[in-house]
Amino acid sequence: MNPESVFGKVLKALRIKNDISQEELAFRSNLDRTYISMLERGIHQPSLSSLMSIAQAVNIKASDLVRLYEVELGKQISLHEKSNDSEP
Repeated sequence: MNPESVFGKVLKALRIKNDISQEELAFRSNLDRTYISMLERGIHQPSLSSLMSIAQAVNIKASDLVRLYEVELGKQISLHEKSNDSEP
């Protein structure tokens, strides 16, 4: 899983946890719904200002959003390394 997809996975999980649609998240963060969709699908990475807006929209600190991303990215790297270790 690439870093963009990992961020998208984290963003979608936060959105669902907050029980809001992509449209509502876009409204709360003053971003376009299609942009939120592209972030969730790993097509784009957010700018710093977008990251701050998204974090505020889901009621967490931007640093916590980045931490969640780093934790999930670490899990994906670990899974990748384990799958490579099992190859002959």
